[in-house]
Amino acid sequence: MEKVDVNISLKELYRTNIVPKILESSKKKNVCAVPRVVKVVINAGIGKFLKEESRVEEIVQSITEIAGQKPVFTKAKKAIAGFKIREGLPVGVMVTLRGERMWSFLDRLIKTAFPRVRDFQGIAPSVVDGNGHINVGIREHSVFPEIIPEKVQTPFSLQITLVTTAHSQEEGQKLARMLGFPLQSSH
Repeated sequence: MEKVDVNISLKELYRTNIVPKILESSKKKNVCAVPRVVKVVINAGIGKFLKEESRVEEIVQSITEIAGQKPVFTKAKKAIAGFKIREGLPVGVMVTLRGERMWSFLDRLIKTAFPRVRDFQGIAPSVVDGNGHINVGIREHSVFPEIIPEKVQTPFSLQITLVTTAHSQEEGQKLARMLGFPLQSSH
């Protein structure tokens, strides 16, 4: 796990340090061939809070504060009687970040949110899938600096997906480590 400089932005670190290191260590000759983060998708399920509108509003407000933009509702694709879900019923909220908002969010995630997670042991390397995308679950949204824990009435978990241009799990893990994701070493 590489030590992340808190003073330099992640975007600047990527451009000045990570891209040259990957070019140097790999057979890639072109800067455009270096794996990069395309977008970040933040997702939260609201299915169990559907009947309580104030809780849904709090979740939407929290994600808006965390992401810096308003989320959209995701709807159920099919009915599941056991969970009392009908097709078309809103079951989650999601937001897609690109550009400056994406880099700003990743800065806060790596430098502030991960260190605030209680009993944090790092992230399993298996969070990087076979296509090089990184999928991280966060149990409690109050680890983000924008959320004031005393005001939280509805704690909820988040799913964060980093869509990358990496072509394999190894390439994705290397990118994640270089960005400062605290991946556990695989034994």
